[in-house]
Amino acid sequence: MIKRLIVENFWWKLFSLALSVGLWLTLVGESERGASVPAEVQFKNLPPNLEISSDPIDRIYLKVRGPASRLTDPFLSQAAVVLDLAAVNGPGEQTFTLDSSDVTLPQGVKVERVIPSQIRLRFERGITREVPVTVRFSGAPPKGYSIVAINTAPSDLQITGPESHVNHIKEAETDPIDVTSTVADASFRVSAFIPDQHVRVLGSPIVQVRVKLEKAPGLVAQP
Repeated sequence: MIKRLIVENFWWKLFSLALSVGLWLTLVGESERGASVPAEVQFKNLPPNLEISSDPIDRIYLKVRGPASRLTDPFLSQAAVVLDLAAVNGPGEQTFTLDSSDVTLPQGVKVERVIPSQIRLRFERGITREVPVTVRFSGAPPKGYSIVAINTAPSDLQITGPESHVNHIKEAETDPIDVTSTVADASFRVSAFIPDQHVRVLGSPIVQVRVKLEKAPGLVAQP
């Protein structure tokens, strides 16, 4: 039985063993060096009733050491700091100390230091509410014409995010609509924008805008 396990697929097993030994010898024999690596910050296990309301953390920098072949862009693009928020139990500020256990790196690369070593996050209750859509225009209608009616569908958008940020939003503004050459009723599909990166639109931000124009009495239409 033991002999059969050894003999079966013998050459494949021998090749795999040789390949593994070769890779190990390559890594062991390769000189180590250090590097400073920017890493994306990711979050997991945020309680569903809470939102992060502090300013976004652009980058964390990692002082790392490892084989020179592993300290290259294809490998280090995997670098990330993954922060587990499962222990957060309510609104307020909380400080997190970062160490190697929070870092994802390619095999063979070690973390020597995380910069900064601590981050402080602010958590708020997440809420949802509706805000009206305000239409923006670029330029004015042709001379003698005026906008007499504006209809949007939908007229309100549902937004969600941290409580203080959502309550601060009064309206959602559309991208500017050009009516400088419009002399009849027209319809436009445009995006609505929320000027707060912590707040997001539930559903689609696309709005259908119908504009009704009229010319002043006595105006002669231009050929």
